[in-house]
Amino acid sequence: MSEQGTAGTEGTADAATYDVPSVERKWQQVWAETEPFRADDESPKEKRYALTMFPYPSGDLHMGHAEVFALHDVIARYWRFRGFEVLNPMGWDSFGLPAENAAIRNDEHPATYTYANIETQAASMKNYGLAFDWSRRLHTSDPDYYRWTQWLFLKFRERGLAYRKNSPVNWCPNDQTVLANEQVVDGACERCGAVVTKRDLTQWYFKITDYAQELLDGLEVLAPTWPDRVINAQRNWIGRSEGAHVDFVVEGREEPLTVYTTRPDTLFGATFMVVAADAALAGELVSDAQRPAYEAYLESVRTASDIDRLATDRPKTGVDLGVTATNPVTGTTIPVYASDYVLADYGTGAIMAVPGQDQRDWDFAAVFGLPVIRTVQPGEGWEADGGEAFTGGGPAINSANEEISVDGMEIPEAKSTVITWLESKGTGRGTVNFRLRDWLLSRQRYWGVPIPVIHCPTCGEVDVPLDQLPVELPELRGADLKPKGTSPLAAAEDWVNVDCPSCGGPAKRDSDTMDTFVDSSWYFLRFTSPGYADGPFDPARANAWMPADIYIGGVEHAVLHLLYARFFTMVLHDMGLLETAEPFAAQLNQGFVINQGKKMSKSLGNGVSLGEQLTAFGVDAVRLTLIFAGPPEDDIDWAEMSPAGSLKFLQRAWRLSNDVASAAGVDVTTGDVALRRVTHRVVADAETLVESHRFNVMVARTMELVNATRKAIDSGVGGGDPAVREATEAVAMLLSMVAPYVAEEMWETLGHAPSVAHAAWPVVDPALLVEESVTAVVQIQGKVRARLEVDPGISAADLEALALADASVVTAIAGREVRKVIVREPKLVNVVV
Repeated sequence: MSEQGTAGTEGTADAATYDVPSVERKWQQVWAETEPFRADDESPKEKRYALTMFPYPSGDLHMGHAEVFALHDVIARYWRFRGFEVLNPMGWDSFGLPAENAAIRNDEHPATYTYANIETQAASMKNYGLAFDWSRRLHTSDPDYYRWTQWLFLKFRERGLAYRKNSPVNWCPNDQTVLANEQVVDGACERCGAVVTKRDLTQWYFKITDYAQELLDGLEVLAPTWPDRVINAQRNWIGRSEGAHVDFVVEGREEPLTVYTTRPDTLFGATFMVVAADAALAGELVSDAQRPAYEAYLESVRTASDIDRLATDRPKTGVDLGVTATNPVTGTTIPVYASDYVLADYGTGAIMAVPGQDQRDWDFAAVFGLPVIRTVQPGEGWEADGGEAFTGGGPAINSANEEISVDGMEIPEAKSTVITWLESKGTGRGTVNFRLRDWLLSRQRYWGVPIPVIHCPTCGEVDVPLDQLPVELPELRGADLKPKGTSPLAAAEDWVNVDCPSCGGPAKRDSDTMDTFVDSSWYFLRFTSPGYADGPFDPARANAWMPADIYIGGVEHAVLHLLYARFFTMVLHDMGLLETAEPFAAQLNQGFVINQGKKMSKSLGNGVSLGEQLTAFGVDAVRLTLIFAGPPEDDIDWAEMSPAGSLKFLQRAWRLSNDVASAAGVDVTTGDVALRRVTHRVVADAETLVESHRFNVMVARTMELVNATRKAIDSGVGGGDPAVREATEAVAMLLSMVAPYVAEEMWETLGHAPSVAHAAWPVVDPALLVEESVTAVVQIQGKVRARLEVDPGISAADLEALALADASVVTAIAGREVRKVIVREPKLVNVVV
């Protein structure tokens, strides 16, 4: 007997329980030997690809892993039950900063930390009873994997999608590396929290902007099967806008200053211009007299993050560049300023400022005493007593010159009219702009994929020949990895100094490594053919499995990983390697596991150890608790959960298998019809509930079936009735999606060979779903006076007659006049007296 859990009183003597630890050890060994979840690429069955976001190996699994893996396992196991050939792989996103920082602390190679944690997590996953196909395991830090990451980089470069340029970049002073815009959160490094600054560096980029429209269009196809918040996050990040490029002639400059605006209709209200202070354009435009003031201002700007600079409540600062430009529709001369509220990488890095219609421009104009001209008529009742721009819609005002007038026009018509006029004058053109920026992928760290390019003073940038891939990392450890402002690889002389593959002269390897999001942008494709040696994946296998039918993971990856994975898939589609242009047909986000109303953290002292929970209650109880807590997308407060109660229920379910007295294979159609109806309704409901991701309700219905079966055994037809076997087998199958250990134990006790995962889903008999009777409620003046068992097909007239003839109803009416009878057959009769 196990000491875990509380024994009940029903069923066999002493209400036996099972030994949780020994059962877990037993089935782990069986699964390891039989590999019940290995996918067969050659199977004639319809294929389903169940994918969950692979983890980074930093320590052991935590409660968040436990939740997402439990949710994912329900779907993977259900699809296998339904007769699909299921691919359900697992691997590790194993390059990254934590391993490098650990290596510096411990004076070791990052691989030591990385692969030790991988083995720890792999053991924990197997202990957690997950239905993964372990034959497809991969690690992105293995040379056999990153060889193909490098191959993909070179193929992207071949297509003009990988390039190098000098530009201001986000710089983490703590980690001493560049960050993509998406990796800066509230002005800080997402990994270490250090305040991010700007630096001018020559870096590698992926030209994701070439796919901006395609990425946006694809969201329309994904919208029905992806969470709304992910679709909206990507749509906003891509940020498509329609407007115009407008040319302003600048004094003393041959080339006009071109700005992008979404509101060309407000051009008549442009009273000054603003250039991003850190844009090269500002340094080019500034007059000699103003240069000292500009350079002093620029130094102050470099410490501010893009998020801070764009904040609407940030005090406006700037400097006059000492030059003027000409407004092309009014002909007036307007000053040009540099300021931090304009970003260098948005549009052209310069804006036309319309203080009457833009609040940030209004605030800037107020600070510097610049004129305001309103170009849109505010609505009735709008007041500007506090000094505000009017940003709403309305007819144009103050918007005319000798050749054109848009006064009185609404915004769409005014925009179109102004664009047409600008195009006729050669001073502007309609255009589409995107907020999305090219993907900055260079990192000045060691533990990542080396960029397979050689820099030759004669030949320039030269690709490493494909037959020389992978470019493997040199052996560095400990102090060799400390951040120095350049990549540690730059100091590895024997590695960095090479002969140019083109001319044979002395050259140097590129010493940066790739953003680890590159590694995770295609791993799901490698899973389809992990041993393939002729490319990153076997196109035939990938096309057989892709797109992944479900992708489960945290919403925090809505923009970064999911957008990059979509970009990679689209490029590979265009290369002819993939038939699909989208990697994930459907997506599911899980909520967070919190404790005492707060996110778990060491500082709050509210962390919950997954290992301790598994030791105390067992894997099945923890998994059941997480699934039963609520819808997948909701947060789970562990302080409000009861894994002990879950364990008690599982023991109650397990006891059913010990009380079944009929033989395996018995004709269940001869069993108790009432119990069979419950079983078939629960199974039918489970199909709908799992497919709609309402796993918690599926568990609730399974609990109802356990109760009905126990009642049938203890006070009904008894354990020998074939319907009891049918119900118990259904319980084992339903529970196996949530609590695999107890389900396997039940299945074996019921006389079946392992594994329950190989069983065929129960066939639901439609005849058993038809209710023989339903309960009709009879109300008088809104109060329930009777309940009648009636045929589901009863007519309104018959139900009314039956209700009015019921003795309780007659007594309640007490001779009063019946004014109205409302019938909603077959379940309600409402009598008004």
